[in-house]
Amino acid sequence: MHELSITQSLLDIALRHADEAGATRINELKIVVGELSSIIDDSVQFYWDMISHDTIAEGALLTFKRIPAALRCDDCGHEFPLNREQFTCPACGSGKIRVTSGDEFYLESIDVNLEPESER
Repeated sequence: MHELSITQSLLDIALRHADEAGATRINELKIVVGELSSIIDDSVQFYWDMISHDTIAEGALLTFKRIPAALRCDDCGHEFPLNREQFTCPACGSGKIRVTSGDEFYLESIDVNLEPESER
């Protein structure tokens, strides 16, 4: 259910930036989501369709780019992809590992139509 508040934030950000740019329509939002994020694309799309109704963002395409999870060993510095079967460094066996990517969630870009210069 947290996708509703996240989607509302995305809409607010998109509308604010579109307004500042003098946009007449929002065509697409590119959203980056890490593998470890609990964001469900279909849920965001569902809420987007509901809350963007009657705005310049209605019908905008939401494009999701997934970032794989990566880890780094604090002991030996080895970087490696997440393996959900093993939670230790494959190089040295240390359990001192941290996430270096895969927990992202952000709006990467917004594609809009701008009103002609003469109408501003």
